[in-house]
Amino acid sequence: MKKREILKLFDVGYRYSDAKEDEYVLRYISYQFATGTIYAIKGKSGSGKTTLLSLISGLEKRYVGNIYYNNQELKKIDLDKYRSHDIGIVFQSYNLLPHLTTFENITLSMDINHSEIKDKKGKVLELLNSVGLRPELSERRILKLSGGEQQRVAIARSLSYNPKLIIADEPTGNLDVETENEIMQIFKRLAHEEDKCVIIVTHSDNVSNQCDKVYELKTKK
Repeated sequence: MKKREILKLFDVGYRYSDAKEDEYVLRYISYQFATGTIYAIKGKSGSGKTTLLSLISGLEKRYVGNIYYNNQELKKIDLDKYRSHDIGIVFQSYNLLPHLTTFENITLSMDINHSEIKDKKGKVLELLNSVGLRPELSERRILKLSGGEQQRVAIARSLSYNPKLIIADEPTGNLDVETENEIMQIFKRLAHEEDKCVIIVTHSDNVSNQCDKVYELKTKK
């Protein structure tokens, strides 16, 4: 499987609107991300990890430098389409709707992204199987699931529209080490077997040690 560069940051810098002129959260970073690879983004609090994810996901456009997705400048593409078709996001707190079932959470994502999938039930069961969840959990409400099960549902939801790029913000931060390893096996399979680009922000050495490449952000003084 041939890897290809899918995301590139070139001399990217960012500072808050009320910050001093030379007070940058991120200062001229240049990173490359390829398909078939799993990356870790590490750094202490305040080093800009969350800001970096906001830039990559197109939620923040006030930056200097260039960010390219598939050789297109991020500022010049349809960001709504980018976020709903090309990139999947997994959060530490899962961001699932607790009053809905697993099935409803995943199909809601399909509906928001205008999915043309006819057999949604079949697709949901396929996604659940891919993240190691039993079919009967599709009808269980989110609050009835363990933390590890909820994170697996969140990953399945992010895959419902088959994005090429997946970013995960501390996805194992609320999990024990055994469950963390199980979640990492899912991410590694997505990268190495399904040719996705997976970018994980993490404080965990266990997580970063299982990634193919680690980028470390330094806290700006």
